[in-house]
Amino acid sequence: MHTLTGNFRYHHNFHSQYLPDDRDVIVYLPPDYDSAPGRHYPVLYLHDGQNIFDSATAFGGSEWRADEAAEALIHEGAIRPLIMVGIYNTGSSRIHEYTPTSGPYGTSDGKGCLYACMILEELMPFIERHYRVLKGPANTGMAGSSLGGLVTLYIGLSHPEVFGRLGVLSPSIWWDHGVILEILQDLAPRLAAHQKARIWLDMGTEEGARPRRMVRDARMLRDLLMKRGWTLDLNLIYFEDEGAGHNEGAWARRMPLLLRFLFGTS
Repeated sequence: MHTLTGNFRYHHNFHSQYLPDDRDVIVYLPPDYDSAPGRHYPVLYLHDGQNIFDSATAFGGSEWRADEAAEALIHEGAIRPLIMVGIYNTGSSRIHEYTPTSGPYGTSDGKGCLYACMILEELMPFIERHYRVLKGPANTGMAGSSLGGLVTLYIGLSHPEVFGRLGVLSPSIWWDHGVILEILQDLAPRLAAHQKARIWLDMGTEEGARPRRMVRDARMLRDLLMKRGWTLDLNLIYFEDEGAGHNEGAWARRMPLLLRFLFGTS
């Protein structure tokens, strides 16, 4: 049983020259999309697309309820009407696509760079051809959780000229001994030349087998971003969710906060 709220389009078996696996793409359109044909909208790209809107496809039957959150906030006038693009993961290939390096013991092929090429060179032009999308970093966001949060950081901070809105939920900062922190250090000169992206960064206090380490790593990332020019509570929100675990239900509860910060009207 599908549990979608709002106006949706599907694109099945999206093909990439960079990656071997085709994937589905689901697109949420704002309430006035069909009735305001001259209007263009900001866009948020989301990893693990099958988990974002629909409990029928979501991991464990628990979705992020991003469609319900967006519909309510748009009707309230709390956020800008936006398009959301859910990029399905490809099952066993997910770990390879969502990681920038091979990781310990050959656990990944480290195809994060190729996944970025797919999004930047193939998916985004496709979305821009088929939908009325506003361009530029102020209108373009990316979000994900866990390894999806890791790859959001990697792609978003590698391409500050494209992405100006980043939602980083429960990121897997531990990957490859914290390699994302080294990558951020290496990207510092490039980041300095661009307007700082708005970043939502969060972590539950009961995530995984070593929750204290997860919180410690998230605080390290927060502090490094601040050293690189981000300002807490201005263009960087850091939120620790007391008692929250590492699951879709926790991310669903934080989704309205993320949308308000990244695309709020005030």
